[in-house]
Amino acid sequence: MKTATNLKVLAAFEEISFPEFAMHRVHAKIDTGAYSGAIHCTKVHEEIENDTNVLYFSPFDHPELVKKTEKFNKRKVRSSNGTTQYRYFIDTKVIIKGFECPIHISLTDRSEMRWPVLIGRRFLKNNGFLVDVRRHSHVS
Repeated sequence: MKTATNLKVLAAFEEISFPEFAMHRVHAKIDTGAYSGAIHCTKVHEEIENDTNVLYFSPFDHPELVKKTEKFNKRKVRSSNGTTQYRYFIDTKVIIKGFECPIHISLTDRSEMRWPVLIGRRFLKNNGFLVDVRRHSHVS
């Protein structure tokens, strides 16, 4: 059993980094009500190159930064308002509170949302994080 001294505790909002995208100090909402997480991306599309499906995307709406990967999947996601859509998921790394952790996260346009990243409970559970809503991060 973990003791209070070795718990990894997050606030409801945190600054995080995505080293593979060279994106640092990104504001994220830590949402225990969401199962999976989401990252704001634009230009998300799939192409076939040399008989291989390749996913292209621009993280955080930076048109000059176009990433591509052959390692992705697509599945149905139900949002908090009850609508269902298919989203692409990728594996990447995130740095949160000094811990670098793997994350399986969906790519979606979050331009209408306040927070460009949503971290869900699957990530929290897989990486041993707890959320204390009494804590305040310097994210506003």
